[in-house]
Amino acid sequence: MTQVLWTPSDVETQSSNLWRFLKQVEGRRDRAFDGYFDLWTWSVDHVDEFWIDLWDFADVIAESRGEIIVEAADDMVNARFFPQARLNLAENILRGRGEEAACVLWREDGLRHKTGWNALRASVSRAQQLLADLGVQPGDRVVAYIPNIPEALVFMLASVSLGAVWSSCSPDFGVQGTLDRIGQIEPKVLIGADGYFYGGKRFDLAASTEQIVAGIPTLEHVIIVDYLDHSSGPETLPASSVATLRYADAVSRYQARDVTYEQLPFDHPAFVLYTSGTTGKPKCIVHGAGRALLKLLKEHILHFDVKPGEPFFYFTTTGWNMWHTLVSSLGVGGVAVMFDGSPFQPHKSVLFDMVDEERIAHFGTSPKYLDILMREGVSPKETHRLDSLRTVLSTGSPLSPAGFRYVYDHIKSDVRLSSISGGTEIMSTLANGNPLGPVRCGELSVPTLGMKTEVYDEDGNAVVGKLGELVCTAPFPSRPLKFWNDPGDERYHGTYFSRYPNTWCHGDFAEVTEHGGFIIHGRSDATLNPGGIRIGTSDIYTPIEGLDVVADSIVVGHRADADEEVVLFVKLSPGTTLSAELEQTIRDAIREFATPRHVPAKIIQVDDIPYTVNGKKSELAVRDVVHGHPVKNRGSIANPASLDAFPQLTTS
Repeated sequence: MTQVLWTPSDVETQSSNLWRFLKQVEGRRDRAFDGYFDLWTWSVDHVDEFWIDLWDFADVIAESRGEIIVEAADDMVNARFFPQARLNLAENILRGRGEEAACVLWREDGLRHKTGWNALRASVSRAQQLLADLGVQPGDRVVAYIPNIPEALVFMLASVSLGAVWSSCSPDFGVQGTLDRIGQIEPKVLIGADGYFYGGKRFDLAASTEQIVAGIPTLEHVIIVDYLDHSSGPETLPASSVATLRYADAVSRYQARDVTYEQLPFDHPAFVLYTSGTTGKPKCIVHGAGRALLKLLKEHILHFDVKPGEPFFYFTTTGWNMWHTLVSSLGVGGVAVMFDGSPFQPHKSVLFDMVDEERIAHFGTSPKYLDILMREGVSPKETHRLDSLRTVLSTGSPLSPAGFRYVYDHIKSDVRLSSISGGTEIMSTLANGNPLGPVRCGELSVPTLGMKTEVYDEDGNAVVGKLGELVCTAPFPSRPLKFWNDPGDERYHGTYFSRYPNTWCHGDFAEVTEHGGFIIHGRSDATLNPGGIRIGTSDIYTPIEGLDVVADSIVVGHRADADEEVVLFVKLSPGTTLSAELEQTIRDAIREFATPRHVPAKIIQVDDIPYTVNGKKSELAVRDVVHGHPVKNRGSIANPASLDAFPQLTTS
């Protein structure tokens, strides 16, 4: 686990944005830093200095900044950053001009479409005028049920430029999953699409859009983007009592002009994102414009090391937090590369075709995607140049040591692999990659600058080399404003601040390594507790990922005999059945990697493993099934039928 897989050269280190920032701060603050961790310590001990220096380094555009950097700096819950500032997030994203690419769309059926900066700016101008004429004002909600296409970016920027609040769901959420999310925030305008592509098929969205519109009484206008077929006639519009417009027709009456930007407070709401919803209806997380902007710029500049003109790709949908990471790359001069469809269509290495053709420098994905490539024997470095690729990013769940080695053995040996962890709750990361230091197998390299990321034991003591709760113990700008419709902020405070005083508790089970990096062992609410000892689920997944016969797995704790037993469900390779010999092989692999306490009491074969629509294993849903409890929100499960095959186990 401590094996160094890659180390940047001196040239790579000293040409990084982070090195330039470090040197600028040294000159500005008249001090010297002894590497990354010394810089990080300053960033969390001198919060005001770090964030003002970052503001200047990122060249934040604002009508005013004010004299106060942070007030109530010792109070995690009530700290406010730049309380006197007035700015607009969209103005900071839509910076570029000219004919050079701002974003590029790849679609699984072979469509490639480039949008230049001037064309993007013109589209945002027309969409802004349309929304304004529809009565959209600061604070109104504009929502989208739309695939990952440039029109989603256009309407996001147009909405935020007016001071409206943007929220989006991708079509794979389905009708109920979408209503459970955007329906809660009472939107005025819905942006939709006539359909989308996935797995070699075209999916029409007219019927589902009609149901969604019918389920949201506050909607006043619907705008439909013709995406499947730009020659579609009016009959493709969903039937609805709400005024429905075709995007191309609606914006054609406007002439492009300079985009105007409402200058609003740093904390003005800009986005609503959603929790996974596996324990009930998804919570609506409200993010402030300046809060989100400053953290996203910091990630791209200091940790991802995105340079002007570099293509940045993340495989995501509009319903995942990483979509905001993708499109915010424009704010540092990057090129946002979008992919719509299955990452394995028309063939398993299509995304690496895209890397070569678009000269992608930063490639973001999930551990699940890398695991599928590994199991299918795909070796992109044997078939593709990949000479432009500088960074591979992975998030969504813990990346196993086997996943780390796969990247270096089969994708590219000379690349920075950044396994990152953060989430929807903070629109950024708690642990990230380090352009100044090595990549170690199985580790998230460093705590993120400006985030006092630690691991606490049950008594609230910071620990190293021991498992505990992932926390942040100093204020940070991207702390969400609130949950929507949460009187007195009771659910909000109960979710993040009830475990430890004045401390953000993120909900991950983790440990700090001797090198200062992090290992994430799974979600805290999914940890196992046999014999009163907490066990992270990733410690069971990791050893069996190396077994070719195990295609996938999910593990839960089951109450039995006044204790908790570990139950492992496995999806096996086609044609394989679970024999006593295979069970023993699985148990031996887990025992050798971890401890005898990790060895499951039961191993049960199932046909499929349930995942959320954002690609995370639905451990809590399986735990409900085996205990005979109803699954609280099947709409959050991408493949809910998989749950029907899981047995209810006897509880004693």
